[in-house]
Parts: sequence; C-alpha cells; structure tokens
Amino acid sequence: MSLDTPAARTIDRSGLRPDGPPREIVVARTVADVQTTVRHAAELGVPVVTRGAGSGLAGGAVAGDGVIVLDLSGLNRILAIDPVDGTARVEAGVVTADLDRAAGEQGLFYAPDPGSVGISTIGGNIATNAGGLRGAKYGVTRDAVLSVDVVLADGSLVHLGRPTIKGVTGYDFAGLVVGSEGTLGIVVGATVRLLPKPARVATASASFATLEDAASAVAAIAVSGARPAVLEILDGATLAAIDAAEGTRLREHGEALLIAQTDGFGAEEEISVVVEALSSTATGVEWTSDEAEADRLLAARRQALPAIERVGRPLIEDIAVPRSRLAEAIGRIREIAAARDVPIFVFGHAGDGNLHPIIVADADADGDIPEVAHHAADDIFALALELGGTVTAEHGVGRLKREWARRELGEAAVALHEQVKAVFDPRGILNPGSAF
Repeated sequence: MSLDTPAARTIDRSGLRPDGPPREIVVARTVADVQTTVRHAAELGVPVVTRGAGSGLAGGAVAGDGVIVLDLSGLNRILAIDPVDGTARVEAGVVTADLDRAAGEQGLFYAPDPGSVGISTIGGNIATNAGGLRGAKYGVTRDAVLSVDVVLADGSLVHLGRPTIKGVTGYDFAGLVVGSEGTLGIVVGATVRLLPKPARVATASASFATLEDAASAVAAIAVSGARPAVLEILDGATLAAIDAAEGTRLREHGEALLIAQTDGFGAEEEISVVVEALSSTATGVEWTSDEAEADRLLAARRQALPAIERVGRPLIEDIAVPRSRLAEAIGRIREIAAARDVPIFVFGHAGDGNLHPIIVADADADGDIPEVAHHAADDIFALALELGGTVTAEHGVGRLKREWARRELGEAAVALHEQVKAVFDPRGILNPGSAF
C-alpha cells in the first residue's frame, strides 16, 4: 500500500487492522502544526494517534474509528551535529539511517540500529525505545537520548532533559517519555548522543550442532571479559529458510549459527577472546577484520527476515529471557510450534537475550493473520514470563501486547502507570489503548 494513501497512514507493520476510518489525518510540517492539532483534539476530546514511518510491529500506530492521525514524517530536519560534544539535534521525523549517515561524515555514529533503520524515524524509535543489533554493547534508544522536545496533551511545548552527557537535576522525565509510545506526550525533537566511529571492527561466525552448544558459547562469551557490539543467533529453521532463498548451505553445518562483532582500537584482540569462547562448543569458526568478508559473515543475519517472508506472511514477535535460559527458550518455542502446528523461526540478539520468534501462517481470505498464529504468540509470551523474561524487549507494547504487558507489570505497577498517565494526559486523548 502506498504511503501516499490515507489508509496507509492508519496502519503499521503489525498486521493489526483499524476498526474504522479516522476522523482526520494531519501531516505536520512544523511543531506549531503539532501544537495546533493537539489543542484542537483536546477541545473536542478526540484521541490522537501519532506516527512516523509506520514501521512498528506492535500496533502502536494503528488508528481506529474517529481518531486524529498525526503524521510527523514531515518533521525531518537534522538541525545540528556537534562533533566536540558528540551530539545531534534532530526533528522527530528524521530517518534513523539518515542520522547515522550524517554523523558518519563527522567521524561519528548513532548507536541504536533497529532492523527498520532504513525507514524508521527517530521519533518512532524514541516512542518504542527501539533496540537493534548493537544493543549488546551500546544499549537501546533511551541510552542515546539526552533530551526531548514534547508537545503535551494541552498543546504546550516542553523541553525535558539536557544537552550535556551528564546531568541529574530533577526527575528523569526525558527517560520516562522514551518508550511511552505516545501516551504521555508527542516527541517532536530530540538531542541524541553520538559516538566516535570505531577505528577497527572484527567479525566472527560460528556454527553449532545444537542450540544448547550455541547457548553455552553465549554464556562463555558473557564471562570471558569480551563485550561484543553484536552477538546474534539464528536457529536451524531460519538457516534452512536462508538456504532456500539464497542457495547457501548454512543448515548443513549445524542447528544454530552465532555471529559476533567487536569494535574499537582492540577489536582484533577482543575477537580472539570471543573466538576462543566459541571454539569450545562450535563445529566451525571463522573470523575476519576485512570489511568485505565481514559483510559476507553478517549476510545471514541480514537475510533472515526476507528469507522467512518468502515462506509466508510473518507475525514478527519479540521477547527477552535471561541469557542463561536462551537454549531453553528456543527449545520450548519449538514445542509450541509443534503443538500449534505452525512454523516458527527464531533469530535474535543473543548478547542481551532478545529473541524474535517469527510465526508464519497463511493469511485468511481477508488478509488477516489467522488465530492459530496469535495463539502461538500467546504461548510464547507466557513462556517468556515463566522464564523470568519480558514480553517485549524492543518492539514496544502497542495494542497487540497490552494485556500481556499488564500481566507482566502486575496490578500495583499498572495502577502507578495509570496515575502517571493521568498527570500528563488528564483527558486520555494521547494514543489511548496502547502501551499498558
């Protein structure tokens, strides 16, 4: 669907469908446009659903009957990059990859790198506290945000946080807004932290006969003293899908693949520590500090989702468990796939225990994801909580995971969320029904 059509501005990549047409669609070009729209909505008592690129996977930007859709993709200016302070001031609609590219011209980089980096916006990343491949070392979006410019539910504009790397004055309202999914205020701009581009990068790839062996290697890396920037895991089903799509033979080498990358002045020395940890259980390991060879080793991770999408329409899920329980989680997900008789492919960020179970089932005549896929997802969420994990590590709660988020949080924490929400948004017009 073209993004130029009104209907495209009411959905995201979650597969969730709106329950009716929106009241209005506003494509903001200035902060004043956002303020005017919110004041208008407040006067009418009409809900506002804010969106950027619509790349979210949890239904947070799905706009139903009678709401005002507020599209911020037009607020797309990089206002300043300061290489001395290591900061960038950006508007909410700046595409993440565009910021990273501009930072690169100054010898810097923007650490958060969600899978949707080429299309997702900084505002959307802030709304969901997005993560990505480099999360094992550099954390998630909240770790890169210094301050935010936020339009509140009455249309007023506030600046939360500070432009300095350190600062502890007052409550951390900027950190609170990050990950709030548009329910506390509308982020229209931010000052984010940039880091020096790594002088060197080294990459390793290792195959394993079993998932247990791969999980043992993850544990060995965790206690080795090395801190990879990237540590990714792909299961056998995902490897087979890549083989079918790309003509490779990854699955022949084992039931799991780990890809690790270190960076900085000691990248080669650090990768040697990683390789030693991998070698204790791997059936084969290779590593390189050559950029072209690194791209080859990383290709499997980049090809994973496109390869799975060739199998069928995916329901892309997102959980995290303690790293010590990775193998158990993936094994139990296989049991869920068998019990529900639905294919489930698993890959993810092993370095921080973040797994992406991809459930593939044929859509019905209306193009909706079938119930069996949603039942399998519920089983996976229950598993995550049973193993001491979380129902979402980087995609957000949105509308799809709201009930599961409430289970994870518990009654007392949900009540506290509701009290905070009432302070920021007393009339409840900002993205109601999302986040918790």
